[in-house]
Amino acid sequence: MKMHGLGNDFVVLDARTRDIPVSPSLAIAIGNRHTGIGFDQLAVIRNGPSDAHLTFHNADGSMSAACGNATRCIARFLMDETGSDDLHLTTERGDLYAVDAGGGITSVNMGAPQLEWQDIPLSEQMDTLELPIEGCPTATGMGNPHCTFFVEDAEAIPLDQFGPRYEHHPLYPERTNVQVASLIGPDHLRMRVWERGVGVTLASGSSSCATAVAAVRRGLTGRKVQIDLDGGTLHIDWRDDGVWMSGPTMHVCSGVLTPEFLGSVE
Repeated sequence: MKMHGLGNDFVVLDARTRDIPVSPSLAIAIGNRHTGIGFDQLAVIRNGPSDAHLTFHNADGSMSAACGNATRCIARFLMDETGSDDLHLTTERGDLYAVDAGGGITSVNMGAPQLEWQDIPLSEQMDTLELPIEGCPTATGMGNPHCTFFVEDAEAIPLDQFGPRYEHHPLYPERTNVQVASLIGPDHLRMRVWERGVGVTLASGSSSCATAVAAVRRGLTGRKVQIDLDGGTLHIDWRDDGVWMSGPTMHVCSGVLTPEFLGSVE
């Protein structure tokens, strides 16, 4: 299936009825926008101890423990399939819960943020609120690492140059997602994203959660935050039970990978 959340796009493989082993080379081949299908992340649905177990691959073949927008898209697909209004999903991030919020909006609890340096992880002990990097970004873990810069004008930052500089920063041994965010109103942020292993994306769920958490910690917003991304708007609510993310999803099409295509993958 091809799905997207605010232009943050995914290929989703349904492996509940038969095993689909996904190698880095297969993920890269499917992710090629010219000779494959193209995606920001590849997600695989498998059976698990809950309603479903999800795993995620980046466009460079590496794996990620979390992908918020893909989780919302798959939750919507599974709720439509089963008729249920709520789901219990498992990921490498842990247990995630999704609900139908009505009006075509799907909400997912992305769990509690990771705020300690060793959990994000960073390469050495430090205060995660303001890192010793030019611009004093905030580090947050949402099952994957994030580095959030609060700037005067997020539109003015050349992300294709800015993002790679910090994705590979020595403080982040597993690389990091990079966000630039501006406060544009009360509890209202404009945010743009460079995703680890992907590049510039139109939206990112986990990045939105991390940016909202960072904004709360820095006293810029309350716990309910509207985040405007290049592809649209997400609403983040940092509650006692975790960080809830709400927004629309789209199921674009379904199809089958041909034997010829699979045979061409090394």
